[in-house]
Amino acid sequence: MTDGHQAVHPTGLRERKKRRTRDALLHAALDLFATQGYEETTVDEIVDAVEVSQRTFFRHFAGKEETAFAVQEMVESRFLSELRRRPAAEPPFEAMRSAVLCAWNSIGEAIEEIITVELHMRTYQMIESTPSLLAAHLRRSIDLENEIAEVIARREGLDVRTDPRPRVAVAAFCGVMRVTGQLWGRGADASVESLRELTETYLDRLGPALTGNWRATTEQPAASPTASAR
Repeated sequence: MTDGHQAVHPTGLRERKKRRTRDALLHAALDLFATQGYEETTVDEIVDAVEVSQRTFFRHFAGKEETAFAVQEMVESRFLSELRRRPAAEPPFEAMRSAVLCAWNSIGEAIEEIITVELHMRTYQMIESTPSLLAAHLRRSIDLENEIAEVIARREGLDVRTDPRPRVAVAAFCGVMRVTGQLWGRGADASVESLRELTETYLDRLGPALTGNWRATTEQPAASPTASAR
């Protein structure tokens, strides 16, 4: 009679080995991209760094571009999962804000299981400075915005094709996320905490920035002649 645990064990070992190989390939690829450039790095160099075959690489990734966005894909998936779990009574923008902050509360450890957060920052900088990857990043951003808008519309019982509000709210939210990502990528602090803090600060400024009277809050009233003469 075969023990049930013994039957499952080899499969578990295989899956862990596959995951370790994938993570090693991803780490090697991102490190090479950040060090010598995306266009300058070949798949051969990536597999040589891990001592596996090209066949193994393509078993895990469709190509170099997929490795460049793999960690970002993980972050986006975590955000979407959090958004789908937000309470139905939460207003749309508050749901997105809470979802992204909750995602950043837990994603740091997940990232660091594969790469350092510092390498994640360098990868972000590399994407922003590589024309082919920047174009892909913009395409991916459009797809993500559409998916978020669909989630928000379903939450609110709306048809995204006829009601503009989900797309407008998501466009504003994603615009803030792009700005904070760029600022974080150019900053000196590579921690997830700094990105979360920056994100929270900018999201909280969105409402006042759109509806407030900036001049009234930034300009000091001119001193009266009487006050100046004193």
